[in-house]
Amino acid sequence: MLRSMFSSISGLRSHQTMMDVTGNNIANVNTAGFKSSQTLFQDTLSQLLQGAASPTPDQGGTNPAQVGLGTRVAGITTNFGQGAAQTTGRSTDLMISGDGFFVVDNGNEQLYTRAGSFSFDAGGRLVTADGSQVQGWGATDGVVDTNGPLGPLTLPIGVLLPPAGTTSVTMGGNLPADSASTQPVTTAIDVFDAQGAARKVTVQYTRLSPTQWSVTAVDGGTTAAGTLTFAADGSTPTPATLALGGITIDMTGMTGYAKTNTAAALKQDGYAVGTLSSFGVGPDGGLVGVFSNGRREVLGQLAMATFANPAGLEKAGGSMYRPSVNTGEPQVGVPGDGRGTLSGGMLEMSNVDLAQEFTNLIIAQRGFQANSRVITASDEILQDLVNMKR
Repeated sequence: MLRSMFSSISGLRSHQTMMDVTGNNIANVNTAGFKSSQTLFQDTLSQLLQGAASPTPDQGGTNPAQVGLGTRVAGITTNFGQGAAQTTGRSTDLMISGDGFFVVDNGNEQLYTRAGSFSFDAGGRLVTADGSQVQGWGATDGVVDTNGPLGPLTLPIGVLLPPAGTTSVTMGGNLPADSASTQPVTTAIDVFDAQGAARKVTVQYTRLSPTQWSVTAVDGGTTAAGTLTFAADGSTPTPATLALGGITIDMTGMTGYAKTNTAAALKQDGYAVGTLSSFGVGPDGGLVGVFSNGRREVLGQLAMATFANPAGLEKAGGSMYRPSVNTGEPQVGVPGDGRGTLSGGMLEMSNVDLAQEFTNLIIAQRGFQANSRVITASDEILQDLVNMKR
């Protein structure tokens, strides 16, 4: 039998594999987080017909004469280039910009994915479309320990944010140094006790001189008084604080310039009990809850992983990957630090280049066709040999 026939058969097999890979790429052109693959060919062993000879003083050297025995698939590599962004508007849809993979657990093993189409189940766990649990770290009192073990990232639905009593009130603005009015300047602010009940604190300023004001603070039945003295240029009040029961009134930022009255209570650090009203995921992977009392608190931290050789990952189906012996150990941490950043309300689309895939389709088809023609020609040669004897 002719060597060309067996070589062409290997070419048919290789180009069929290339066609399979190209067809899979085209089929997943709209699959979120899909990474296209590329087929690499290499030649097989070559039969040595004549070995090389070294030159002599009387005759030059000769090169080896070899006949190739066909081709084979050297490998199928995955292109992990960035896919295009698609805006979805869903707060649980996340897109990775840069390297990195989401870490998920399907109950049997830990897998990795670039497809960030997530949702919360009835238990408040962030899951993929097939129910795999997205991994991360939970928060305790708004603090996340990223050195702890990974677990399901959970949204504490129905959990109340405990109230906090007010311990500090910050005052600001300007008291008019040239005021001729005998009426005190009054400001008020709502503060909270340890149970989250609101009450009002009132602070009155009465002008004694261009640089001195008496201060009276009232909190229900508790009263505190003092004298606020400004520098000659209207800055640097002393004393800068006033103690009212368990509340410290900070007046460091107040001034005593002429003509302008802008004295006001700026903020206080207490709050009432709150329920979770909305949430979001930041570029750093932090799950942040917004509560009904206006507070924002970190509820958890999304984990991401990178690999020394991501091309060594095995596709596990469902847009998931599992590590192999050639990927290296997963480096798990928070987004950033080489793991990419996150964008909420967006998905990473497939990185399939249709123009390139259709070109590969033509190349594979023509390569298959050319190898089949060689088989036909080899068959005709064999037929001629058989017909030599009639």
